[in-house]
Amino acid sequence: MRTPMRSPWTWAALAVVTAVCGTLPFTVTGGDAPRPLSADEARRMALTRFRAYRDSPAEVTVRAPLPGGTAVVRAVVDEHRHRAVGWFDTGDAAERGLLAWDGTGLSLARPRIDGSAGPLARPASLAEAVRDAARVSPAAWIRRAYGPASLDTALRLTLSLAAAHPDNTRLLARSAPRHLRQDRIDGRTYDVFSAPPPTSAVAGEPLLTYWIDRAGRLRRVRADLDDDRTIVVDVTAARVHPGVPEGPWAAAPRQGRGAESICGSAAWARPAPTEPAPDCEPPHPTYELSTPPVDPRTTPRRSPRRMRG
Repeated sequence: MRTPMRSPWTWAALAVVTAVCGTLPFTVTGGDAPRPLSADEARRMALTRFRAYRDSPAEVTVRAPLPGGTAVVRAVVDEHRHRAVGWFDTGDAAERGLLAWDGTGLSLARPRIDGSAGPLARPASLAEAVRDAARVSPAAWIRRAYGPASLDTALRLTLSLAAAHPDNTRLLARSAPRHLRQDRIDGRTYDVFSAPPPTSAVAGEPLLTYWIDRAGRLRRVRADLDDDRTIVVDVTAARVHPGVPEGPWAAAPRQGRGAESICGSAAWARPAPTEPAPDCEPPHPTYELSTPPVDPRTTPRRSPRRMRG
């Protein structure tokens, strides 16, 4: 079997990261106890998001906790365009459907053959779900902004796992990443690391756990929330065809109030409240990557519209 040739950009990135790593105070130790990264491990971590970007679009499986269950999303994520399309399932036939998301929010579509809303049969494969998403009318997608729910956090996390350039190794060293252990997934060995999220950190954000192979490719990411709740993102395949279709973004999706939510409440289709809806999320502290709330004291007020008689 021939080994695929690396592009000149990949060799240049490897050279830069290797040179920087050689000047940083990483350690080389053995054993399974948590420890600082070696120079080689730091180099691999710095290249991980760059490799994910190069290998995109990729197939991912997301598992996020819901009250009394788990939401499972199987999707294709295009890190170049910051878009993803897939299928979600909560184990309830009435709570499944097509899902699309990007950097600003997520959209849900559950059309039936007669055009009415209702449960869908589970697609036979992810490729079939992507084809369904491409065929669905743009008007069938119901969109909302991200909220504090754990599923929203998981979807946003999938869009932060790649970068067009290698990470800054000096900044990586300052974040104090740790090598935790080695682990095996599907017969392959991975190094398990802990490090802060790759996006700008918010006070109270938990560390992420990464499973990275010897070539620097990401296999799994886990975010530990609270009360033993966890978000898991598995990168199960790279270079998925077909890629993310244009359908969900072909027209401005409606933001209706009548859509049922993934967690069983009509609030799913409305703009996200400041606090999680009681029917959707238990009263736990929530790990979220949302923007800071708007200060009403600095926001200009609109004059109320006069109703026409």
